Amino acid sequence: MTDLKLIALDTEDLEVVSAHVQDAVVRVADMGYARADRRFALLMNRFDWQSVQGKRDKGQRKRAALHFDSVQSVVTAGFDPGAAEGVLSLLAITFMPIDGPAGIVELSFAGGGTVRLGVECLEARLSDLGATWAAAAKPAHALD
Repeated sequence: MTDLKLIALDTEDLEVVSAHVQDAVVRVADMGYARADRRFALLMNRFDWQSVQGKRDKGQRKRAALHFDSVQSVVTAGFDPGAAEGVLSLLAITFMPIDGPAGIVELSFAGGGTVRLGVECLEARLSDLGATWAAAAKPAHALD
């Protein structure tokens, strides 16, 4: 599998990034906001949906980094940001424009947790960081 490197500068780009990080596993301690740099970053073990070779194949995971620039504010809800060993499953990333290029980026996690980033403009980068490994299980979602 080739290392993935994506940039999102608009809603359509972010939808592609969101699809690639769906079901990524994120430790709470691996997320952070660098206020001076106006950057929010997170490390994750992303599930590579493209690697699945049939119904019984469990797929692969890969370490990846995602960061957002031009971040003005960060608001978390639905989980304890101080629980360093907490683990979250990333479901989707969306962008809601507010004023011109400014808006809210929302990272939605299983169980209702969210991270909302107030951004001057949408600018996100996703990069794979290393080798792949076999996933313990393929993520499954209820269809209700």
